[in-house]
Amino acid sequence: MTDRNVAPRTVLITGCSSGIGEATAARLAQAGWTVYATARKPETLADLATGGCRTLALDVTSEDSMSSAVDTVLSETGRIDALVNNAGYSQSGAVETLDLDDVRRQFETNVFGLLRMCQLVLPSMREQGSGRIVNISSMGGRLVFPGGGAYHATKFAVEALSDAMRFEVAGFGVKVVIVEPGLITTNFENAAVASMEGNDDGPYAEFNAEVAKATKEVYAGPMRRLGGGPDTVAKVIEKSLTTRRPRIRYTVTPSAALSIRSRNLMGARGWDAMLKTQFPQPTGSGPRGD
Repeated sequence: MTDRNVAPRTVLITGCSSGIGEATAARLAQAGWTVYATARKPETLADLATGGCRTLALDVTSEDSMSSAVDTVLSETGRIDALVNNAGYSQSGAVETLDLDDVRRQFETNVFGLLRMCQLVLPSMREQGSGRIVNISSMGGRLVFPGGGAYHATKFAVEALSDAMRFEVAGFGVKVVIVEPGLITTNFENAAVASMEGNDDGPYAEFNAEVAKATKEVYAGPMRRLGGGPDTVAKVIEKSLTTRRPRIRYTVTPSAALSIRSRNLMGARGWDAMLKTQFPQPTGSGPRGD
């Protein structure tokens, strides 16, 4: 059931420069929400501003930027009815080859920024006795593909934090929802592929090259048919915000539903065996453990 006879509500959305965030901001503005669309570079939000969104600079790796954005929304509207934590990106590569500074940056954006945004909006939501937080996870929060260890780790963290918060804030009238997109046809994959460029030697060279190739093929090949565009996710986010009793998790696109179901049915060893048919497994000449 969807609430229809309600006054305009205020939503703050992170990561609106393109893709899911941009589509969600545009859809909610069209539906009558007071939308605060944010991005690190507010000049990327010009089209959303023209479409009726209020735009703000918001860098989820900066405490001052996050605090300032939340304070601005509260001072202008007096309340935040919903937060959509969408900002995030992917990087790929064998775990041993990852630069720890790059991994820390990814956790700052995908996990710590999301957590801090929740902390900043919850006091006002508790005071008003209502609110909704939608955390954008991924099918990658419930399964792992080789070469994606760091990204998957951030999404597993998002799932855990969301599950904990859902219980902790329910008594204050605040609902926490997880949205798990599968293959979404945006430029999301470019960051993952770029993170492996130049990594062309060493024991993981072939593996990293094949992961980059497979990533490109998934987004450009027949698998696209099991995915969807950004508005596919935006529709689900709108539903999660307007349905009186939202689901705990919304899985978006056939690719996500199929992959998660397959992982659950196969178990860890079965999943590993399947992955060996899709990715070259790095090997060496030394002794092998069991």
